[in-house]
Parts: sequence; structure tokens; C-alpha cells
Amino acid sequence: MKDKKILIVGNAFALAKKISDIAEKVYVAPGIDLMSDFAECVDIREDDATGLLKFVLDNEIDLTIATSQKAIKSDIASVFQANDKLIFAPTEKSASFAISKSLGKRFLYKLHVPTPRFGIFEKLPLSLDYLKDASYPLVVRCDMDNETNDRLCCTSFDQARIFAEELFSQGEVKVVIEEYVYGHEFTLYVVTDGYHAVPFASVANFKFTEDGDGGKITSGVGAYVPDYKVPENILSDVFHKVIVPALNVQQKKDTPYVGILGVDVVLTSPDTYTVLEFKPFLKDFDAQAVLNNIDENLIEVFEACANGFFADEYDDILTNDNFSVSCLVRSRLADKVIPNVELADSDISFINTKCNKYFEYISDVGNNFVLTSCAKTLSRAKAKLKEDLGLVLFDGMKYRKDICN
Repeated sequence: MKDKKILIVGNAFALAKKISDIAEKVYVAPGIDLMSDFAECVDIREDDATGLLKFVLDNEIDLTIATSQKAIKSDIASVFQANDKLIFAPTEKSASFAISKSLGKRFLYKLHVPTPRFGIFEKLPLSLDYLKDASYPLVVRCDMDNETNDRLCCTSFDQARIFAEELFSQGEVKVVIEEYVYGHEFTLYVVTDGYHAVPFASVANFKFTEDGDGGKITSGVGAYVPDYKVPENILSDVFHKVIVPALNVQQKKDTPYVGILGVDVVLTSPDTYTVLEFKPFLKDFDAQAVLNNIDENLIEVFEACANGFFADEYDDILTNDNFSVSCLVRSRLADKVIPNVELADSDISFINTKCNKYFEYISDVGNNFVLTSCAKTLSRAKAKLKEDLGLVLFDGMKYRKDICN
């Protein structure tokens, strides 16, 4: 029965659309105009916890879901909890290891979890000394995720030096440098109330911008769900030896992590893995693929976590037997018409796309939207996605074509 008013903080297009099917009303702060068919956008910054609390009180919101790092860093969860308003989100303290990559790397080290050799630097000269003696390739990155160029896989000292200098010149307080690890990259997501955790999805990741893992490394440009390449014993090992200990540490510190937690992993052989980092929520490039495979009422799941009833009501999360594959579409050019969007069978999650006065979809430079196709087999899902990517082809369009192969 649709009797809940839901506020989503962060431009989580795929989640807002899925929640709208089971909610009386969905609000998104700040949202984008292309959500208007299924949600009402609220002109409040995602890090304005006080303003969002006032909106929730004035509009009798039943549940707030914070999906963005900005919202979580503003400690919206603590503000809402102090005012007895239900929220599905970790507090700033409980999520610090998932937001700050330097804290996350130290956290993994303390947990004795296999992770690439790394260094954390607050001064450029010290980072350059490290880079001179390092083994390549390695990854140089910001301490916090951002929507621009926050990391680079470097194959030489000169390349790493230039990027490190660029990051510090932009005002980065900390720079993380770690060895690049070869293997199959995947994410294991769980949903948790801070005490009890249940696997949510296994996701295969595409992180490089060019076919065959070439070009720049990113947080992700595509994905498929479930990840059939990862053995069950590895998923179980990551869950019990990485995620559960991490949650136990936060619980013992009286900062239980409530929400969706992801861990990025590299399968280095059929029997071994190394852990890269934690994620504080679903990422844009894989959210729709994950949600396509979930058959639970997410409002009930998230409320159970926020209320502390999760362990009593959920031993697992119901999923279907479909495969979903997603592809992030970027653009080199702005103001180009994107054709045939309404003809595509794939789900589309808009990021920076806009509509003009003629109701045409218009591109912007950078990330534009994610297309996600779902089918009973992965090969069929890829074939459908390939067809839809051809339908929406526009000037300046850029995506990884091998995601559909």
C-alpha cells in the first residue's frame, strides 16, 4: 500500500524511480528536472542538514534516505536521529572509513585485510620521494571521491609526478598513492543496521574509460550484476573477513554503520583477492543494475535498518534470476541533441542531461546518463544494451563499447 512519503538526499535517479513505485510521494533534494515524472525536486542543498530537517518536519516525511557523500559528511544522520526522524544513512563518524580513502586504507591495514601497498602524503616533496622509488604502475588519487579527475593510473615517475603536483596545486590536503593490482574488479554491497548485515549484490566493475582497460581510471564507467566470475567462497570470505569485522569495529566504537556499504575488491586469482576501498552507497554507474535484481520492498528494508528491527526481519535479501548490465554515457560536447531516448528499452538514469524547450534531450560535457539493460542471460542483456546505445548515438558521445561484447 502506497502510504509513505520518502525524501532522498542526493541525485539518486535509479533509486528515486524504484522507490516511486511503492511510495505515496518521493521528494529528491536537490534532484534534477528530468526526475519530475516520478519525484518532486526540492531546492535544498544535500549538505544542508538543518534545512532538510525542517522540510521533513513541515512535510511529514516518513523516511529519509541519504545517498550522497556530501549529505553523509554533513552528519545528516546524527541531526535527524537527535530529532527523532527516521533516516537510512550512516553518521559522519561511522562512515569516515568509507568516505576518506586515507582513513579507509589505514582501516584495512589495521583489520589485517589484504590491500595494495600504499602511502598517504600531506606534502608534495614527500610524495615525490616515494614516487621515485616506487614500482609501477601505481594509482595516484585524491583522498575524497569527486566528479572530475580524482585518480590516475601512472606507468612512469614523470606521469605520477605531474599528477601529484596537479592535485596538491588544486588544494588537496592528502594524496593517496597505491600499487596498481591486476585482476578482475568487483564490488560486494551489503545492507546493514550496524549490527546485522546481509549481502545486497555482487557487481563486476569497468573502471577504465577505454576499451580493453585503456585510458584513464575512474570510479566506474559500467557494470554487470550479478558478477558470475567471482566464486561464492570469495564472496563469503570478503563478507566475513572484511565487511563483518569493519562493522564490528564501528559498533564497538558506538558508531554503528547504518546503510548500504560496498567494498571494492580485485580478484587476483581464483583463490586470492585484495581489497581497494569502501563505498558509502551505490554508485551512479551500477545503481540501476543492482536495483533491477532486488525483489524486496526497499522502503520496508530501509525502515527496518533505521528502526533497529533488521536482524529480526531479514536473513537475506530477495533477488531475481535476471542479469543487468550498465554503461555510463559521457559527452565531449555540450548542447548536442540526444535522439530516440524514448525508443530505448533500457532503463535510463540521467546525471547531467537536460531538456530544451522542444522537449529534446540535450548533452552536457562529462557524464550524461547511464543505460541499463536487463534480461535472463548476460549475453542477451548486453545485446539489448548495444542496440539501445546505437539508438541514442549523438555527436561527441563516448562510452566503452566492450561492455556490450
